[in-house]
Amino acid sequence: MAHPTVRWTDLSTMRHMPQTETPAPEKRAARERILLSAHALFYRDGIRATGIDRVIAESGVTKVTFYRHFPSKNHLVQAYLDYRHARWMAWFADALRRHGGARAGRGLDALVPALAEWLRDEHYRGCAFINSVGELGGALPEVVETARRHKADMTAAIAALLPSSRQRARDAQALALAVDGAIVHAQFDASPEAALKGLQRLVDAVRAQTQA
Repeated sequence: MAHPTVRWTDLSTMRHMPQTETPAPEKRAARERILLSAHALFYRDGIRATGIDRVIAESGVTKVTFYRHFPSKNHLVQAYLDYRHARWMAWFADALRRHGGARAGRGLDALVPALAEWLRDEHYRGCAFINSVGELGGALPEVVETARRHKADMTAAIAALLPSSRQRARDAQALALAVDGAIVHAQFDASPEAALKGLQRLVDAVRAQTQA
């Protein structure tokens, strides 16, 4: 069965959902327009820096319509993170598959090439969940909990690349921490290549350990 390809640029711009035809902006439902606009603005410019009036203007809805769908900015932030999580995980699973994540004994080879798609993208602004915790974690505990769930799902996807063993969960957790380090480093460095090379060294070390 053929798998649809989910490119990172689809996710960074949120222009369309996988496996669905993109309706013209004027034909999208108001809630979707609000959410797409919020995603683009929150991810690019930050949540605190983006006011509700700007989201309303970008989405082309009235204030009444906005508040009918999202009673407060906090509700919109949660919807943004939920949406981002679903879309990012869809891309991650697809990228791992495209780079050979299903190959017996060699699944781990897919991790760095998959992440390179994202880290090298011109729209890359780091991890939306790490960024959101940095901005809002002290004020909105639900943001921290959402980030934990996201990272747990990412870790589970990494674990699926590893052979079954008693150390599988620990190795996946170590790799997930390394991935987060690469994500942050690539965010402030001029190029993601150093982060990707460092991550590859750790992937190689874990692979050697699992094959010993």
